[in-house]
Amino acid sequence: MIEILTPTQLAGARETGALVAEILQTLRSRCRVGTNLLDVDRWAERMIVEAGAVSCYVHYAPSFGRGPFGHYICTSVNDAVLHGLPYDYALADGDLLSLDLAVSKGGVVADSAISFIVGESRPQESVAMISATERALQAGIAAAGPGARIGDISHAIGSTLSAAGYPINVQFGGHGLGSTMHQDPHVSNSGPPGRGYKVRPGLLLALEPWVMADTAELTTDADGWTLRSATGCRTAHSEHTIAITGDGAEILTSPR
Repeated sequence: MIEILTPTQLAGARETGALVAEILQTLRSRCRVGTNLLDVDRWAERMIVEAGAVSCYVHYAPSFGRGPFGHYICTSVNDAVLHGLPYDYALADGDLLSLDLAVSKGGVVADSAISFIVGESRPQESVAMISATERALQAGIAAAGPGARIGDISHAIGSTLSAAGYPINVQFGGHGLGSTMHQDPHVSNSGPPGRGYKVRPGLLLALEPWVMADTAELTTDADGWTLRSATGCRTAHSEHTIAITGDGAEILTSPR
């Protein structure tokens, strides 16, 4: 299913996107050495509920997970890259943490992810990897102009990641959204330009470049959800929800 939003729905999507961005930035400011991932989840729950929004994760039970997810945010640390199930873990100095959040408000979903380093340490490899995903995300957004096809976005993302020297896994990528979190079209993080669905105004897309330092292979934790690099290397993940407009792409989940 591909939804095209009306102007009224798009206004609602802007509100939802602003909420997602605000929650992520608040959580980032609270994540310090010693912060427990379960506390991060509880903080996310409180902010979602207080905003009158609904979590897209708590009851989420897709075929690739051991559902329902049962938590309000994905917390992926170091070699975990996607779908990190919050657990009793205290963050350490130098940990690379990715937070992925999707909520629905007023019937419209927004989805975003950020990666950052906890504490005072700044491992150069981690800094470079986060930067690469952020640059790839911006490249994908820039490619989502009038007349673009999904392949153009995928190619822009993949070219940026490849130029930075990272292997690319295409099992999981970006996606359409609207009244639900995961919709068509799928947006791979690599692919040939000029192919796929032609974007048009009113389409919402979540673009999400993610990489692992030295492998494209994933493993799944015993929790049935958390995806990790097969080699134990570090990982990074960046994501924005964008709305296709007549002029290009509007980022809905940028921090205000």
